[in-house]
Amino acid sequence: MAKLLIEQVGHESRAHQLYLGMAVYFEHQSLARWAKLFYDQSIEEAGHARKIMEFLDDNNVEYDLPALKSATSRYASAAAVAQTALDSERKVTAQFQELAKTALAEDDHTAHQFVQWFVNEQVEEERKVQALIDLISSGINLFQAEALLDRFE
Repeated sequence: MAKLLIEQVGHESRAHQLYLGMAVYFEHQSLARWAKLFYDQSIEEAGHARKIMEFLDDNNVEYDLPALKSATSRYASAAAVAQTALDSERKVTAQFQELAKTALAEDDHTAHQFVQWFVNEQVEEERKVQALIDLISSGINLFQAEALLDRFE
């Protein structure tokens, strides 16, 4: 279980970088509110990594931080950004489902309870990104859509 949680620190840190790259994409498009939305999501992902690290620390697990690869800021379109975000969130959901399953298999109810927060959080994460995809797919001008982004915070 500890090994999987350490790996998840890396996954969350990579998600942090992924969202930073997405924010940069929107900055380059002069879409400041879209960029802020993705910068904020990046900060949230870093917070998730920290939350796992605190759990590991509280349980006296020694670990090294997983290495990170670079993240792109180059996307073909806003729709491509949003789809990449949804694909990433779905992958993270599967990772937390696997963590929950492993915790139960190892009879580690403390870890299982801890992981449940993330399982529930992923429902919101996927819903939010799907709503962004729906907004972009509506054909709305992205500059005009910035006025609607408050509902995604």
